[in-house]
Amino acid sequence: MKHPFHLHRILFLPVLLTVFAFSAAAQDSGVLATRSDSLRGSITPQRAWWEVTYYDLHVTVQPEDSSITGYNKMTYRVTGRPQKLQIDLQRPLVIDQVTQNGQQLSYARVENSNAYFVDVPGQLQHDSLYTLVIYYHGRPRVAERAPWDGGFVWGKDSGGTPWIATANQGLGASAWWPNRDHQTAEPDSMGIHITVPDPLVNVSNGRLRAKTPHDNGMTTWSWFVSNPINNYNIAVNAGNYVNFSDTYQGKRGPLDLSYWVLEQHLDKAREQFQQVKPMMRCFEEWFGPYPFYEDSYKLVETPHLGMEHQSAVAYGNQYQNGYMGEDLSGSGWGLKWDFIIIHESAHEWWGNNITSKDIADMWVHEGFTSYAESIYTECRFGKQAAAEYTRGLRDRIQNRTPVTGKYGLNNEGSGDMYYKGHNMLHMIRHIIDNDAAWKQILQGLNKEFYHQTVTADQVERYIIRHSGKDLDDLFDQYLHYAQLPTFRYYIDKQHRLHYRWQADVDQFDMPLKVTLSGSDYSFIYPVSERWKTVKIAEGTDFKVDPNFYIITEEVSASAVDLISK
Repeated sequence: MKHPFHLHRILFLPVLLTVFAFSAAAQDSGVLATRSDSLRGSITPQRAWWEVTYYDLHVTVQPEDSSITGYNKMTYRVTGRPQKLQIDLQRPLVIDQVTQNGQQLSYARVENSNAYFVDVPGQLQHDSLYTLVIYYHGRPRVAERAPWDGGFVWGKDSGGTPWIATANQGLGASAWWPNRDHQTAEPDSMGIHITVPDPLVNVSNGRLRAKTPHDNGMTTWSWFVSNPINNYNIAVNAGNYVNFSDTYQGKRGPLDLSYWVLEQHLDKAREQFQQVKPMMRCFEEWFGPYPFYEDSYKLVETPHLGMEHQSAVAYGNQYQNGYMGEDLSGSGWGLKWDFIIIHESAHEWWGNNITSKDIADMWVHEGFTSYAESIYTECRFGKQAAAEYTRGLRDRIQNRTPVTGKYGLNNEGSGDMYYKGHNMLHMIRHIIDNDAAWKQILQGLNKEFYHQTVTADQVERYIIRHSGKDLDDLFDQYLHYAQLPTFRYYIDKQHRLHYRWQADVDQFDMPLKVTLSGSDYSFIYPVSERWKTVKIAEGTDFKVDPNFYIITEEVSASAVDLISK
């Protein structure tokens, strides 16, 4: 989902030398950033010497006054030279106490930020595990328009029963619980214990391990995630839920499918969620096995539109096809399936299995996931339908700012990461021109980077290496510049095609398919530094393959000299 970001002036405060370094890096990148941006978005010295291995989160949710109280047991491994340790928790929530081995530790919030620095004991052993317990309370930020802005949703269902959810991609998990709030910080596993008033049911990630009623009219729902998980995927979903289940016979054996919906929507859900099994078959065929068999697959109805919460996919599309009943592509194919089921579930592979280290590379999540919509369309309705769906999304691309954000600043870049990323991948498939090889690449990415955090460069290198295609210029132009490359051409009286690229990337080089004889498409290899020429058969209706997302401009032969200059 899209999250707008804002640029701020740098605040030059009397702080550690490292923070000055972060600010300098921000200036070099062309972005003016606050100290808080750097603390949140980079691997600070207070993060660099340790790694998270396990979270055990305990939270009590009180809908009466929209407050939460709780604690997080964070087990960490010492990987470097210990110093202060950074914990993130966003205002207006506050930390009440931090302990380790029963000993209270001193801590302080860093000025003008959501980061706390904790004074840990000095005698920590390298490669040893320690458990920090962070107690906290407050009224978490309320999401005004979830999932586009993050926080808690304090809603009610049609019967007046409280209906509560969290959605905090972009804003960050520290909006409601203390943690190391960076995408590299995935624990190996996690316990999630959410206490809510009766008769509410809480559904979180992973598998339900216990339901513990209390004398005060509250019940604790304990869930366990046995796989690595992104902080922002951890979810509270509390409501008047009923559950039904099914089993999908997948590539790794039986996969439990579990559905949690409001009681009044049970019949609609039984009908609409029949789309899950054909989706699983399609995605497993193209991307490889579902990455979280141990934790099951769940769809959970929510009071917001949807989110890719790992093994507990949030669903709020009101049991209709399309995106709230709309075909985003305008092609007609987007009304053949439920957008939220398909899109958010595809994130289990793209975003949850493969996670970008820095949100500047969020196109790795959203571009591939948007492209998965086309793959599902192809599985159901054929390759031509999928291509029509993909091309139909181009009207929604703005091409105003680059897809890639600025590194180390918690800056996720342009919303074009969705549809531009989608069309870029579609185009790469046509450059590779071998569907079997392309499918192997998509499967190979999920296997090579299984349960890992990665850089976009790692993903790009993998595609280049396994396709045998020189795609460096393509990735550079489409991800790091706002504008599309322009294919300029003219046809002379001798039926010769004269052509070249105009692009931001120096000496831009990208193959292109055009008609040179009859109606079949053939590759040509334009470059930006000079014109090239090729013969066109007489009678050929010259066309550029519409699967290439570019600007096409026919120029007059008399203008060639001027253009060359």
